Amino acid sequence: MAVVTFDPEAFKIAYPAFANVSDTLLQACFDEAGLYLSNTDCSVVQDIGKRTVLLWMLTAHIAYLRGALSPDGSTPPVGRVSSATEGSVSASMEYAAPGTAAWFLQSQYGAAFWQATVSLRSFRYRPRPTRVEGLHGRPAWW
Repeated sequence: MAVVTFDPEAFKIAYPAFANVSDTLLQACFDEAGLYLSNTDCSVVQDIGKRTVLLWMLTAHIAYLRGALSPDGSTPPVGRVSSATEGSVSASMEYAAPGTAAWFLQSQYGAAFWQATVSLRSFRYRPRPTRVEGLHGRPAWW
């Protein structure tokens, strides 16, 4: 098997919003993405093409959360806005722990990753093997 090697030029073609973001920052975000989706031979996503797409979604999400798309480099608030007022401006945020649905849903890239990986978060039921009856009503393994 293989691992995904980050290609900043190809990433910027796929995600043109990040065209002006430094390759160093994107590489750091890609490396961090490996904490959320394994980029090893043991990854649950064995198809290297699919793993590339998913890791790029995560890279874009992490870069977005780090403020890579804001003109001044400021990071967006962490979490969901739970309440806001207009007069004298106030806002309350709910903390979104990394790796949770709320954390992924803070950007379009994270939301896309969350939706694309729903099958990886689903429980896989395997029924218990049934006993086969042999001669004289005894189990076949007797």
